[in-house]
Amino acid sequence: MGGIKENFSSGMVVFLVALPLCLGIALASGAPPLSGVIAGIIGGIVIGTISNSNISVSGPAAGLAAIVLSTITDLGAFELFLCAGLIAGILQLILGFIRAGSISNYFPNSVIEGMLAGIGIIIILKQLPYAVGYNSENFSSEVVFQNGYTFASILKYLTAVVSSIHPGAVIVTAVSIAILITWDHIPALKKLRLLPGALVAVIAGILLNAAFIAMGSSLAISSDHLVTLPVPKTAQDFAALLTMPDFAGFMNPKVWIAGATIAIVASIETLLCIEASDRLDQQRRITDTNLELRAQGIGNMASALIGGLPITSVVVRSSANANAGATSKISAIIHGVLLLACVLILPVILNLIPLATLAAVLLLVGYKLASPVKIKHFLRKGKFQYIPFLATIFAVVFTDLLTGVAIGMAIAIFYVLQGNMKRAYYFSREELEDADAITLKLAEEVSFLNKAAIKKTLKNIQSNSKVIIDAKGTSYITSDVLEMIQDFANIRAKEEDIQVELIGFRTNYSDYAQNHHSHVTIDHRRAM
Repeated sequence: MGGIKENFSSGMVVFLVALPLCLGIALASGAPPLSGVIAGIIGGIVIGTISNSNISVSGPAAGLAAIVLSTITDLGAFELFLCAGLIAGILQLILGFIRAGSISNYFPNSVIEGMLAGIGIIIILKQLPYAVGYNSENFSSEVVFQNGYTFASILKYLTAVVSSIHPGAVIVTAVSIAILITWDHIPALKKLRLLPGALVAVIAGILLNAAFIAMGSSLAISSDHLVTLPVPKTAQDFAALLTMPDFAGFMNPKVWIAGATIAIVASIETLLCIEASDRLDQQRRITDTNLELRAQGIGNMASALIGGLPITSVVVRSSANANAGATSKISAIIHGVLLLACVLILPVILNLIPLATLAAVLLLVGYKLASPVKIKHFLRKGKFQYIPFLATIFAVVFTDLLTGVAIGMAIAIFYVLQGNMKRAYYFSREELEDADAITLKLAEEVSFLNKAAIKKTLKNIQSNSKVIIDAKGTSYITSDVLEMIQDFANIRAKEEDIQVELIGFRTNYSDYAQNHHSHVTIDHRRAM
């Protein structure tokens, strides 16, 4: 487990990525800007301390923004919404204690990777306006895509963005991307590696824009495209920014429904992200998902109590964390501490950062998530892998995260079922007609899905023949199939003079056959 020195650089990178996201998600959710930063602080310090995930970073999630916005509107008060957030945290804590986190074990890799690639594409689309300095209150990504992504809306969006390029922002973005790409690959910069590339890019962005302003150049980036953070001057000012939940909401059924909805969606998003984060971990360490749900529950309760948005484990932050070389959860904690420090100490300086620089960081994160190399890799794996992978990408982009994953899961399950149904050997009547001995080698797991294929095969076995049923490589046989094999071996085999040899079955599988008079040979060479 790495210490502070090894993880400070990655914590700084995640902090730089998380800050604009915290503010942006709060605004998109119709909540006070500081509520997003509070959620980021709690996600880093509180959840980071409790969780045993080494890569995952928690904070306010874009996937919850639509739910939060509609809930605040429906309840009519942000304080009532905070009560719903408190309820969501309590429910998540309960889910963790009843061990509901194991559901994450059933997400196929193709779906997880497809989800990551889809999120990467969305990140790129949403960061383009900031990268090129596009500014229009009536044509933001949130407005254009409020009803989801379509080919028409994407085309309209890209056309508007490209036609409204601000040269200064483009220069800052280009310089930032160049720094981010080259910083870790130039030997001459080895002594400066303690500074993260993202921090260098941010400093370069601030200095470039300061130079543009000093020269009175039209390249200067306006305040609309700089980070905007509240600037409290006293402790009383800061305390006044915090909001407490309205506990009267506990008596409101709508608040409970909202809390349950947030708990379910946030838990699923967290489990998906944890599964993805574990895949991003170079050491392939496995996170305790039940502990993660409990950590998220405690974090959401703490966030709601002081005016923060709901929290989930977030793919964008986690991906940035992994790409920056994080080795332990200390990185997530550092990012939370830095968020707290920036609110207390550095808001004026942070408000000088061009969003173009931060967009450059996120564009590279998005590219790595949806890289052509990754897509090409899945295309080589065969249709059982690449069809769920591609379907998940398109569904995540053109619907939403949960719907996209659900569609990908449905397609993946279809192929699993189809594959399982074909795993048991099936021979047609013609193939069996002239065979002296038929061998049925059972799959590793024989479930009810294999019953039809095995039943057809046994039905086509001819009289006066020999059948070998090999279960040496089988770890599980459903009772339905087992009883069908037993009935064949002890009833039909006797009537039609079929010699049956059972290989590798457990003793209890063959007890029934041993107690009946039939042409059955039991081979105990491998007990399972």
